[in-house]
Amino acid sequence: MGYVTAVPHPRSEAAGPARAGRLSLAVALLGGALGAAVALLATRQQWAEGTATVAGGAFPLTAKGSDVTGVPAALAIVGLAALVAVFAVRKAGRLLVAGVLALSGAGIVAAALIGASDSSALDEQAAKASGDTSATVASLSHTAWPYVAVVGGALILLAGLLALRYGRLWPAMSGRYERDGAPRPRRKAAVVDPDRPEDIWKALDRGEDPTGA
Repeated sequence: MGYVTAVPHPRSEAAGPARAGRLSLAVALLGGALGAAVALLATRQQWAEGTATVAGGAFPLTAKGSDVTGVPAALAIVGLAALVAVFAVRKAGRLLVAGVLALSGAGIVAAALIGASDSSALDEQAAKASGDTSATVASLSHTAWPYVAVVGGALILLAGLLALRYGRLWPAMSGRYERDGAPRPRRKAAVVDPDRPEDIWKALDRGEDPTGA
C-alpha cells in the first residue's frame, strides 16, 4: 500500500514570510513613532531636584531632561527621520538606515541611564545661585522620567532591529519616483490617416512625419 506525500502549496509557503513582514512592519512603525514621542516628552519633564545654600538658606533647584542632556531629544528626531527614510531606500541603503535607527535607540537608552544619576546640571545652577563656582547641589534626588526616556529609546531600538531583520520584506516607495537607468519603452506612434487633416496636424505637433517615411 503506497503512501501519498503532501506537497505544500507555493502560496502557503510564501504566506509565512509575507505575514512576518506585515507584522514586523506594523510593530516597527508603532514602536518607533511611539518611542520617539515618549523620549521627546520625557526630556521636557523634571529629571532632578535639589537645593543650594544661599545667604544661609536653602534655595530649591530643578533640572529638566533637556538641561541634563540634549542627546535623547536629538537622537529621537534622528530616529524618527530614519524610520521614515527606511521606506525611501532599498537593499544596502535600507540596512544602513535601519542601523542608524537602531543606534539612535541605543544612544537614547545610554544617555538617559547616565542622566538618571547626573548632577552636573544642578551643580551649575547651585554655583550660579550662590555665586561660588565650587558650590554643589545638596539633597539631590531624581524622578522617574529618565527611565521613561529609556523606554522610548528601547522602542526605537526595537524598531531598528526589526528593520534590520525584516526590512527586506517591507515595501518601498513607488518605482515611478526612482531612476534605475533602465531604458524606458518608447510609446508607439499613433496611426495617422492621410485623409484626415486633423490627424496630420496632430502628428506635426508631436514632431512626427505624417507620411510615415
